[in-house]
Amino acid sequence: MLNNVDIQGTEHVGFLLLPGFSMMAFFSAVEPLRIANRMAGRRLYEWTLIGLTGEPVTASNGMTLMIDHALADVRHLPSLAVCSGFEPEQWIGHGLTAWLNRLDQGGCRIGALDTGAVVLAEAGLLSGETVTLHWESLPAFNERYPGIDTCDELFLLGERRFFCAGGAAAMDMALEVIARRHGMALAVEVSEQLIHDRLRSRGDHQRMTLARRLGSHNPRLVEAVAQMEGHVEAPLSLQVIAQRSGISERQLQRLFSETLGTTPGNWYLNIRLTRAHYLLKETDHDVLAIGLACGFSSPSTFSRAFRRHFGYSPREVRKRS
Repeated sequence: MLNNVDIQGTEHVGFLLLPGFSMMAFFSAVEPLRIANRMAGRRLYEWTLIGLTGEPVTASNGMTLMIDHALADVRHLPSLAVCSGFEPEQWIGHGLTAWLNRLDQGGCRIGALDTGAVVLAEAGLLSGETVTLHWESLPAFNERYPGIDTCDELFLLGERRFFCAGGAAAMDMALEVIARRHGMALAVEVSEQLIHDRLRSRGDHQRMTLARRLGSHNPRLVEAVAQMEGHVEAPLSLQVIAQRSGISERQLQRLFSETLGTTPGNWYLNIRLTRAHYLLKETDHDVLAIGLACGFSSPSTFSRAFRRHFGYSPREVRKRS
């Protein structure tokens, strides 16, 4: 059993590592704490690694870490970060839900790195909360848990819950924790040790801006693609997209051809089919519902477009998943 806080005021953090967890997110969260201890000359933070059992846990990159405690050995903990990777809901058994609820009732501050938010949702611990997680996982999370508010910020730090989008965002969250607990000067020192050029705020973008992703700063092109990405379930006509972008439909066609080497219709279709592919892998919604959610009017239209684009059918993706 773990102590809450030791006599030196060291803050204890538990990391629950579920099989297939994101090593990048975990290390990004721990390394700032380690460096803060070194820069401060004392142990500001201690952490313990927890697994479903006491056996070593393998991350999504194939690396394996030793575990300090199994779930059954941990009864009290001041803070816990749930670290997971792909398909986190498969680990909800194993007594995990009951264990998380016991910690919560004991006053533990529970949060998630990346898809760990799915585990907390399945445990019923996100009522009234706003959640952030990796931008790629947000559509599936919204489909699976429509009653839980989400956002695309890098991280969120609340009184009883905390979340980050995973990857390097875990580092930004840890630096913010250090700044709040021990001052901005220490946080900046830690950031410089990590060769992290600036302290990103929670509101910084998870993804590159559209202009950078498209390789173009043409405001009309950026607006057109933004309209497409924002209207997947109920696709807009190219005429409407052109109007909202401030150009004619003919100019829109030429702009896509010259800048992106494709037509706006094909670009839009790719956005919708890519979303459908992800939902097929990451949710249990039926194929018809996913087709409708991605703007296809019938199962046959969806299946034909999907097979033409990927070379296999939606049901084959579901079967593999």
